[in-house]
Amino acid sequence: MRGIIGEVEEKLRANEYKMTPKREEVLRVLLENKDKHLSAEEVYNLVKKKAPDVGLATVYRTLELFTNFDIIHSMDFGDGRKRYEYGAESNNGHRHHHLICIECGRIIEVNEDLLDDLEERVSKTYDFNISDHELKIFGRCRDCMKR
Repeated sequence: MRGIIGEVEEKLRANEYKMTPKREEVLRVLLENKDKHLSAEEVYNLVKKKAPDVGLATVYRTLELFTNFDIIHSMDFGDGRKRYEYGAESNNGHRHHHLICIECGRIIEVNEDLLDDLEERVSKTYDFNISDHELKIFGRCRDCMKR
């Protein structure tokens, strides 16, 4: 974790920002919860346990800063709240995909690129250089279908 924090610190410094203790706490929460898609309020509640002096506005500003510098990624799963995750890009520069249960809200990550063929076809047909894509599939998860 220390190495990642150092890399983020360098990225911030290169853009004339500092890694403050409060920003580091926000980053630590995101790193400790890599497998989750946390809202700003959830990040705030987790940070508050370790650093009670951190305010909600600081968390929002930090999340926005980290998003702007591509340190984290934000997404909306249709519930009106942005969710954040660290390390959302895969090895080929594309983000992973998400299956979202419309009943219980569960989010399942799909770590394979399902759109390679479509991307190639779109690129050729429309003479368009694709840099990234995001896929969200809504439906019912296995547990909800059993109920």
